[in-house]
Formats: sequence, structure tokens, C-alpha cells
Amino acid sequence: MTRLVKNIILFAVAIVMIPLSVANRHTVSIALNPFDPQDPRLTIPDVPLFWVIFAALGVGVVLGGIGAWAKQGKWRKEARMKRREAAKWHREADHLRELTEAGDPNQPRLPGNSPRAA
Repeated sequence: MTRLVKNIILFAVAIVMIPLSVANRHTVSIALNPFDPQDPRLTIPDVPLFWVIFAALGVGVVLGGIGAWAKQGKWRKEARMKRREAAKWHREADHLRELTEAGDPNQPRLPGNSPRAA
């Protein structure tokens, strides 16, 4: 089901991106100096406009992903702590189960597992 949804979303994105790239094939110059746009040292000449648009979208997706990942840090930390705690309690339960199954007379028995007096 997830694969179907992923393919549908990718198909919809392709339907939008293909006409966008065909309509914006002309070249542009990217000036990185806002004070002197004609400066040839800080100008990237003849870049197709659709590459600029796709690069801006890609940078936005990456920065959004990094921001979401950073925002969820406290939840990941809490999940790690809970996993460690659960593993500790599972180890302790396994240890107690081994002790009660072995029938070690030196170890106290659990309240529910003590033999009943007849």
C-alpha cells in the first residue's frame, strides 16, 4: 500500500515538473554579488532556469528535513531512554523467571508462585 501511494505521489510530481522544465528552458545568469551584479567573478553564466528552480526546491526540502529532524530530537531521546528502560526490565524479568524455574531454595519465591499449603 505504501508503495502505491509513493508511486502516485511521484507520478503527480512528474506531471508538474516536466511541463515546468520544458517551459523554462531559457538560460539565465546567477549573480552572487548583490552590490555589483555584473561582476564576472561571482556570476554563474548560462544556467537553465529550470535547474535553478529545481535546485531551490531541493535545498528547501533538505533544509525542511533538517529542521524537522532537529525539532524531533527530544522525542528520539525519550524513545532511546524508554527502550533502555524496557530492556532493563526485560532482563530483570528473565533473570527472575530463570530463578523461579530453577527452584533455587536460597532465593525468595514470587508471591504468585509459592506452593500452597494443603
